[in-house]
Amino acid sequence: MKTAIHPTYYSDAKVTCACGNSWTTGSTKQELRVDICSACHPFYTGVQRIVDTEGQVDRFYKRLEVRTKHKQAEEAKAAAQTSPERPLAELELSKRTLDAYKKAGIENAGQFTERLAQGDQALLDIDGIGAKALADTKKALRRLGYDLPEGAGETAEAEAAE
Repeated sequence: MKTAIHPTYYSDAKVTCACGNSWTTGSTKQELRVDICSACHPFYTGVQRIVDTEGQVDRFYKRLEVRTKHKQAEEAKAAAQTSPERPLAELELSKRTLDAYKKAGIENAGQFTERLAQGDQALLDIDGIGAKALADTKKALRRLGYDLPEGAGETAEAEAAE
């Protein structure tokens, strides 16, 4: 065995845990500090404890928080998309149809759905609104995620024709 190539061995090296437990053992270092030992490890004690030596739990909670904020923003965006205050002008309807709705006092999705709840005929009675204009308006609103009430006398023929 060569001399002066091996580290010094301490047979009475002191090991100290973060929980306060300490013991002696053999080591090449005289004093050791550890984060967890058999006296405080969840596997040996049965006590639930999060052992986070590398910050993984903090990173997880940060990702979870970002995900929660993103999900809330998406829900708010979806709620705004199906808002009853959404103007009918955003539905890309013909100018003639929009003018007819405006003349009848229907300028947003909420007013349209209220009138539709009375039945299709309530909308068809408006001058300038026919089956095609009504079907186009319904399609545009459904495409955006609106739940439309089932009106009496649906214009299923007009919707099926397209």
